[in-house]
Amino acid sequence: MFRWGIFIGTTSGIVLGLYMWFVEKITGKKVYTLLMNVDFIPVIGDIDWPVLMEWLFHMIISWIIGILYSYAFMRKLKETNRNRWGLAILLTAFAATTYVPLTILAIKETPALTDGTAILFWLIGHVLYAFTLKKSYYRFE
Repeated sequence: MFRWGIFIGTTSGIVLGLYMWFVEKITGKKVYTLLMNVDFIPVIGDIDWPVLMEWLFHMIISWIIGILYSYAFMRKLKETNRNRWGLAILLTAFAATTYVPLTILAIKETPALTDGTAILFWLIGHVLYAFTLKKSYYRFE
């Protein structure tokens, strides 16, 4: 369960991170910056982290989501296609709603709360995350 969760969290986290990175590079919308930002966290936020550490922080969150996802089906939920999609969407929807608090708390420049294009890119990225989470579940068997 743990290895499975790490695998699906890794694949999903990489897809989301790369998508946000490309969107930011192509459009200039700081969605990748927002995804990787930890500057508002006490103590941790005071450090100018290298890119690899920012990725590690991002991946830790994704691993937690992947482990929760795999745990749910190995211990709690019946494995149906509907349940797999439902849980992927639920977990990802929760993550997608972090746009608002992350934007409010951010010290460095991030997209505005009213930037509809950035919000759309953020939501598309999280839809890709949900899709990858669900699809990766059976790739590790």
